Amino acid sequence: MLLAEVRDELVRVCRELSAAGLMPGTSGNVSAREGDLIAVSPSGVDYASLDADMVGVHRLDGDPVDAPLRPTSELRLHLAVYAALAATRAIVHTHPVAATALSTVADELPAIHYQVAMFGGPLAVAPYATYGSDELAANVVAALRERTACLMANHGAVVVAPDLRAAGTGSRQLEWLCDVYLRALSVPLTPRLLPADEIELVAGKLARYGQPGGAGGRPPAS
Repeated sequence: MLLAEVRDELVRVCRELSAAGLMPGTSGNVSAREGDLIAVSPSGVDYASLDADMVGVHRLDGDPVDAPLRPTSELRLHLAVYAALAATRAIVHTHPVAATALSTVADELPAIHYQVAMFGGPLAVAPYATYGSDELAANVVAALRERTACLMANHGAVVVAPDLRAAGTGSRQLEWLCDVYLRALSVPLTPRLLPADEIELVAGKLARYGQPGGAGGRPPAS
């Protein structure tokens, strides 16, 4: 099977994020790039029944290579991000509760916690556009400028990463940050935010966080 290991890993990430409530029902989509090909989740398939042979493989222009099912309706978004961000090798688009709720009331996820540094700093909310459209893809690409995540107004969230594992971890961390900010906004006080120089300092520390050589993965800093 073409890109067998990538398709297996993509299924695992989809199932984990679905079980965590970040991709309810058949919502959300995941892709991974290998050279000039991408593996991408199909449209409208329950994640509990998703198998690797259902995951489509497409060229970077969208043409199918080995795609038994119709691809995600957000294929244009994935292709646009890969075209614009050369270092990206995995994309996770989710519809989690906190991120989606925050996307309806805010224009930015600010530096509410130092973990925002893992995405490059405060995150933009991409303006709303109809799902699956070229306009939405362009809005997301713009919102990802110098960042590895963004929110999508009245829609959800996107995380990009060098691999699927990192993209899945980032999606869970982003949802936690959105939840923290929503809770802070729910009280009649103004949340304290961290200054840009602190976020830059933390970003450098996070780059060296964890075990040498990546042993045991890279859990959230504490």
